[in-house]
Parts: sequence; structure tokens; C-alpha cells
Amino acid sequence: MNSTNQHKVLEFTLLGLTSFSKLSIAVFLLLLIIYILTLLANLLIIVAVHFEVRLHSAMYYFLSRLSLVDLCYATVTIPKILVDFLTKTNIISSNSCITQLFFLHFFAGTECILLTVMAYDRYIAICHPLHYSSIMNKTVCHWLEFVCWATSFLHSIVQIIITCQMKFCGPNQIDHFFCDIHPLSVLACSDIVIIEIVFVANSGLIAVICFLVVLMSYVGIINTILKARSEEGLEKAFSTCASHLTTVTLFSLGLVSSYI
Repeated sequence: MNSTNQHKVLEFTLLGLTSFSKLSIAVFLLLLIIYILTLLANLLIIVAVHFEVRLHSAMYYFLSRLSLVDLCYATVTIPKILVDFLTKTNIISSNSCITQLFFLHFFAGTECILLTVMAYDRYIAICHPLHYSSIMNKTVCHWLEFVCWATSFLHSIVQIIITCQMKFCGPNQIDHFFCDIHPLSVLACSDIVIIEIVFVANSGLIAVICFLVVLMSYVGIINTILKARSEEGLEKAFSTCASHLTTVTLFSLGLVSSYI
């Protein structure tokens, strides 16, 4: 057995929340309350959309899927963080780390693409209201949802493949709250230049495409509003798009702040 295998890292230590050790109980209760509220709120939306016939439209269909993704996205990281607060170990095995990384990117990618689809849905609703029902029918909604899940799955598979190419032989302390490629790459003891290029290209491609689609959708929406020059139309468009814009902004700021 060579020296590299002798020192192969089998587990990692997450350092992200160690600075809160003196406030562990308070932070634990705060995170637990936030997590429970997140679960209840998203479950309530999913149940309401499913059972309320008046909500059986494309907009609420995608909203319920967004709630499902948010529910899963939070479950990937927060339960592990809560357990670490109780056990005070902050240890995660290499296999669990890879699994967490996969589902983290899978649900984050799905949410990003789903928010893009919802921007397109708002574009059709405002710019082509008379054809909205025929364009955004049930079959189209299902296909768009499939594209969201399938594209994100392929994205996550690529992330896992390039992560598995990195070799870890110590140290094993991840300076983050959860496993992700950037914190892991700092610990790699192999050349990762090509890996980082592939990672940036993979994530960047999805981010740029989603950004352009959202941008073009809202350019079309704004153009339609300006042509209408109606106060009632402006108010309706704002009420229709405000929640989506808020969600996109919060999601983007969350990702950016996480990586910063």
C-alpha cells in the first residue's frame, strides 16, 4: 500500500459552526424553529395547491414544485447541522460528504431552473394572456418540470464526477457549514486546475442560461406594460411578478453569500 492510500481521508470535520459553540443551544433552537417553519410552510403550499381546484393552474403548479424543492433543499443540510450541535462532533464521512454535495447541487440546480421556468410562465401570462391556457397546458407543465429535474440531475452528476477526481490525503477540516466543491478543493492534494475549470463551466453555463431567460422574460413583460400604459395593467403585472422577483433575488443572494 502506497503512502497516498495510507493517508487517504475517510472523514471530514465541518468547521462552519464551531464559532457558535458558546451559543450552541440558542443557535440550535433558532435553526430548529426555522427548519420546522420551512417544512410546515412548504407542506401547506403543496397540500393547498393539490386539493384546491381553483389553484390548478400552471403558476400554482410550479409554485408547489418550488415548495417541494425548497423542502428537500433545506433537508439536505439543516438536519446534519442540528445533529452536530447536539453531538458536538461535526464529523462527516467522505461518502456522506459526496452524497450531501450531490443532493445540494441537485436541488439547488432544480430550484434555479424552476425559477427560470416560472419567469417564462409569467411572461406568457402577461404578454400573451389570451393564449396562456393553451400554451401553458398540463402537458407542457409536465415537460418543463421534467427538464428541470433532468438537467439538474446531469449537472449534479458532473459535479460528483469531478469531485471524485480530487485526492484528499490531509488535512480534513472543511471550513464551511456543509460539503461543497469549493471548500473541498482547498483540501485537495492533487492538481485541480482542470477540475475547477470544468466546475466553473458546468455551473456557469446553467447560471448564465437561467439569467438570460429570466432577463429576456422580464424585458418582454416590461415592454408589454409600457405599451399598455394602463395603471390597472401595471398594478396587475406588479402583483403577478413581485413574488417571483423577490424569490429569485433571495435565492441568488443566498447562493452568492454562501460562496463568499
